[in-house]
Amino acid sequence: MGDRDIMANNKLDGVKVAILVTDGFEQVELTEPRKALDQAGADTDLVSPKPDRVRGWKFTEWGDDLPVDVPLREAEPEEFDALLLPGGVINPDSLRIQPEAVAFVKAFFDADKPVAAICHGPWTIINAGAARGRRMTSWPSLEVDLRNAGAQWVDEECVTDQGLVTSRRPDDIPAFNRGMIDLFSQALAEQSAAG
Repeated sequence: MGDRDIMANNKLDGVKVAILVTDGFEQVELTEPRKALDQAGADTDLVSPKPDRVRGWKFTEWGDDLPVDVPLREAEPEEFDALLLPGGVINPDSLRIQPEAVAFVKAFFDADKPVAAICHGPWTIINAGAARGRRMTSWPSLEVDLRNAGAQWVDEECVTDQGLVTSRRPDDIPAFNRGMIDLFSQALAEQSAAG
């Protein structure tokens, strides 16, 4: 491993990332970005309205149960530096109708903290009122929802705009991970310079 690889792996040292999910998250959209964040030195916590475990979705069937690190009712947005919103249809559709989950997401935008969302993850961003004026991508079926919420929707594998990085689908995960780590590290650098 060269110096460049070591630097890349320590890019997010000290960064606390909340990963907000409930049952039905697309498993690969949580596990792969989380692994990339962990490898970059971030401290990731699974936050959920479910207090103990959440169940993933593996494309066409139920996936694995994962332990919840912080129940949503105990999670404080100010304790985290960034937010990851995995997709799957069931997960964000459930989160976006839970006021506590929407408020948690909104708090990151209100505090100008970076957010990453993939696939159907932007549904919760719409309900948090944070899509307006942003250039975004998503799973294709969210195009009209995002346009109606005031976003500029584009069909690209990874889009970063105003503290938000979005991607369309599991195939985009490598680009999403790069975009997410770049955004989170840039935001950390800006916070350090301002602080």
